[in-house]
Amino acid sequence: QVRLVESGGGLVQAGGSLRLSCAASGRTLSAYAMGWFRQAPGKEREFVARISWSGGSTYYADSVKGRFTISRDNAKNTVYLQMNSLKPEDTAVYYCASDQRPLRTVVATAPDEYDYWGQGTQVTVSS
Repeated sequence: QVRLVESGGGLVQAGGSLRLSCAASGRTLSAYAMGWFRQAPGKEREFVARISWSGGSTYYADSVKGRFTISRDNAKNTVYLQMNSLKPEDTAVYYCASDQRPLRTVVATAPDEYDYWGQGTQVTVSS
């Protein structure tokens, strides 16, 4: 059984930083690209960032480019999202997800292209 568990969320003031982690069990993440998504109240889930299965390439939503950094440690089966210069509009529940296809190189940003999801971690940025 595949399980993804996010941690690291919390309350932070605007301009602050948080580091989210996503630990996996039941699947060797090294064969899969991983993504981070977020969902604010009343809004659809939106793509935030993606890292290739090798970690060699990353892709970001325009809204977080230059502020967020996605990384992975395949030895620890863990993916990270470093969030700097946080803004109130970054407030949301953040989810990590695993690409449904192993070794895929095409950038996938739609939620339905990911098959396993964590339970989410709340990030709240106060102004």
